[in-house]
Amino acid sequence: MNRRANQGAPEKFTMGRWNRVMVVLLGILLVSWGGPAASAFWTTVSSNAGGAKADTVAQGAKPVATVGLAGNVTVTWAASSTAAGKPVVGYSISRYTAASGGTKVAGSGTCTGTVSALNCTDTATTGTWYYAVTPMISQWQGSESLRSTATTVDATAPNAPSVNAPTLVTASNVSNVPVTGTAEANSTIVLTVTDGGAAHTVTQTRTANGSGNWSTSGLNLSTLNDGTITYSARATDAAGNTSQPGLDTSNKDVTAPTVTNIQLGNGGGNLGKVEENDTITVTYSEALDASKICSAWSSDTATQTISGSNQVTVTINSSDSLTVSVTNSACSTFRFGTVSLGKDYENSGSVSFKGSTTSASILVWNPTAKTLTITLGALSSGSPNTTAQGAAAAKFTPSSGLSDIAGNTLATTQVTSPNATSF
Repeated sequence: MNRRANQGAPEKFTMGRWNRVMVVLLGILLVSWGGPAASAFWTTVSSNAGGAKADTVAQGAKPVATVGLAGNVTVTWAASSTAAGKPVVGYSISRYTAASGGTKVAGSGTCTGTVSALNCTDTATTGTWYYAVTPMISQWQGSESLRSTATTVDATAPNAPSVNAPTLVTASNVSNVPVTGTAEANSTIVLTVTDGGAAHTVTQTRTANGSGNWSTSGLNLSTLNDGTITYSARATDAAGNTSQPGLDTSNKDVTAPTVTNIQLGNGGGNLGKVEENDTITVTYSEALDASKICSAWSSDTATQTISGSNQVTVTINSSDSLTVSVTNSACSTFRFGTVSLGKDYENSGSVSFKGSTTSASILVWNPTAKTLTITLGALSSGSPNTTAQGAAAAKFTPSSGLSDIAGNTLATTQVTSPNATSF
């Protein structure tokens, strides 16, 4: 045997070995050229180690995009696989501003990165978007899908609604407080009303009409405490975007005023006898509407007076009831009431006091002290009792038509003073 001849002969390079080498080389080249964006990969499809072919990742399925609330978009799509039936392991979600072309924007929210499910939620910004899905397997990806139909996202909150509430909430309107306003057309308005410290809350939901106008219906604020109440209205549009609150306030006062004291005062020096400079002071639980006392008084905060010559007349009749009348062209309407003195201050018939200049009767309303004080002027008619009278608890019956600033009516029921006093 010629060993040298055998040892020197080159080893035969078989076709099977050649095929295997080519598979490896082509795979390396495919990885090098295509990288992660390649749309095919190699896999062995037979028991023959030398048999291999390229398998491709199918194009992504056209997704469906549905707008939810506040700019959230739900994107769904059908599963993808390779040509050989190998399932895809993930998907990349993108959106564009046009049906074709344009700049790709990566998905956000649960659409970020590689999504393994067949749906995700994108937190898109306001605008019109077209979504596309790219299937992925390992380092390979298929072709991007056709883009979804246009999806318009509204993530812009409406402007704060305007709120117009009444200045006062009184017994007359507390069970149906009228509140109106404007907001984005067809938006849903949630109105929240609270009292001081938000101790109590009332809410009502309304819908703005096509012109943006809205109003309450049967808004009952009886459960809220008296004092400042606050209205806060928020508008929510069809896309679920909610506005900042629109605000307004009212003063709630459903408590009727009362008479708390009737005080007779000795200003003339002769205790127990009615005379010039004596006073009658009626005190109320709260400030009254000054214009309801005298139609000439327009301020609810300033002290107001009538003191002209012969303009204020104080009369005590035979039943010892004291009344006050005003003769003043500006004060065409005057309301006071009747004071039952409880003692015999007149001699017979009736006596009247009015006077002129510095001796005129004076009428003073003090809203801070909540008092109406009448000072008797000079005696103009009749004869007062010369016998001094002892103290008594005077009684006062208010005129009808008096009310507090909020409009709550003062009852005309007779009130007895808690203290015994005298002129």
